[in-house]
Amino acid sequence: MQIDKRIIPLAIGGLGIGTTEFTIMGLLPDVAKSLHITIPEAGHLISAYAFGVVVGAPLLIGYSVKHPPKKVLIALMIIFTLFNALSAIAPDYGTMMVIRFLSGLPHGAFFGVGTVVATRMAAKGKEAFNISLMFTGLTIANLAMVPLVTYIGHEFHWRWYFAIVAVIGLFTLLFLKLWLPAMDANQDTHFKKEIKFLQRKQTWFVLAITAIGFGGLFTWFSYITPLMTVVSGISQSNMAYVMILAGAGMVVGNLVGGYLSDRLSPEKTCIILLALMMTALLGVFLFSEYQNISLVLTFICGTLSMSVAPPINIMMMKAAPNSEMMAAAFMQAAFNIANAMGAFLGGIPLDQGFSYNYASLVGVFMTLIGLMISIRYFYKYSSQKSLEENVMM
Repeated sequence: MQIDKRIIPLAIGGLGIGTTEFTIMGLLPDVAKSLHITIPEAGHLISAYAFGVVVGAPLLIGYSVKHPPKKVLIALMIIFTLFNALSAIAPDYGTMMVIRFLSGLPHGAFFGVGTVVATRMAAKGKEAFNISLMFTGLTIANLAMVPLVTYIGHEFHWRWYFAIVAVIGLFTLLFLKLWLPAMDANQDTHFKKEIKFLQRKQTWFVLAITAIGFGGLFTWFSYITPLMTVVSGISQSNMAYVMILAGAGMVVGNLVGGYLSDRLSPEKTCIILLALMMTALLGVFLFSEYQNISLVLTFICGTLSMSVAPPINIMMMKAAPNSEMMAAAFMQAAFNIANAMGAFLGGIPLDQGFSYNYASLVGVFMTLIGLMISIRYFYKYSSQKSLEENVMM
């Protein structure tokens, strides 16, 4: 199957975003030691970045809806590259917190605009698969770049990781300029019109599923390094291989999620994946002390962590048919609320002295709530739609 090269610039951008977002999770002990803080405090840098995504996604999309998507994506990547470069030289914890917040601002808007661009370039019925291709960069980041940069950061210095991300940002800018087609801006829209989708209850169901249900996995992934080294007994020097294993799962999960969403309905796919996610997190809590089982669960959790992205994005675009770009940006905000909540709530039992596997127990309950909301969404909206279609036939 030949991949449309127009998607490649979006995938490279996803590679840079995935590298900056997830590498820090493998370097938390190194960052904490260098900045003279605790590991849970270092975890707040994850939350700061995620908060930047939450704030930046709607604001930057609201400003850019009337501008051509290609120019918007280039501007967002300039901001991303600049602040990741500054992260490499931040002198202390407070400064790093501020810069990580600023680094997160363009993240959601980039994927928000990119999601709409990807669907416009897709053949009919292949929209979810095209979105999964865009997110392939994010999954390859976890398969290759995150382990590599984790190794470099641990063996040399964690600041190298931000410098590498800045270089990826420069390559993204180049390929956006060369390969992304120019598209007309929507001159008939404005911020107030774009934001109207928030008046629909269906929208809030999807955002809640994402922020709460998906947040469960971030209780696991935010503290994967101390979990694997302290509880599972894997040496710090082997963590790069563990991250490769998680990344391989993400590559598989991303493509499987897109495929299932196009074959089943996105709503059914979401329910199935959240149920599996809850079961996997319970397995992490119960069996992480067994090294081989822990490694298998790492691959499974990695698979599930990305498989939900295509179906949940399609669900949001269905809920906001006239505000796709803003809705996609809010989805990225919701994913990063999940990131922030997972890191914060997962850190609570750790601050109380419990073992690192207890973070995933918090994730079980978060995912259960997301599953319940997802089932309610299915019966309230999808079943109702099916009934209406049968009546019309």
